Amino acid sequence: MQIRTATEADWPAIWPFFRRIVEAGETYTYPRDMAEPAARRTWMLPPPGRTVVAVDDDGTVLGSAKMNPNHMGGASHIAGASFMVDPDRSGKGVGRALGAHVLEWAKGEGYRAMQFNAVVETNTGAVALWKSLGFEIVATLEEGFQHPKHGYVGLHIMYQRF
Repeated sequence: MQIRTATEADWPAIWPFFRRIVEAGETYTYPRDMAEPAARRTWMLPPPGRTVVAVDDDGTVLGSAKMNPNHMGGASHIAGASFMVDPDRSGKGVGRALGAHVLEWAKGEGYRAMQFNAVVETNTGAVALWKSLGFEIVATLEEGFQHPKHGYVGLHIMYQRF
């Protein structure tokens, strides 16, 4: 697997799994009916942000991540990131590889920490992955997310200092 900077040519491969994940409404706070132009603007970040794709040997996009300053001004030393793995490609280490890549990027760019603002507590695979990569849950907004199957569930804020 290779992780490289995403180009506009990658968007047609990202959009189908982006749409599928967002429409499911189980892990992202994006509107479930988010239109493609808004999704593209949200995911394909200009500098100082960055969007990457994980691709297999034949160039198939397996997943994507975007990374950016999480805050502005006096808190711009904190990075943020979001991740999506094609559900048909999950369980193959794509999320872990993207997570490790993003952490390396943030450290290399001089960020002092990374914060995830909204990790749905029922997304136990993601919570376990981020903990294994050194994140901790610093707060949970009780009933902060309305899950389509579980009702109101907690929304974790996860943090890692470098």
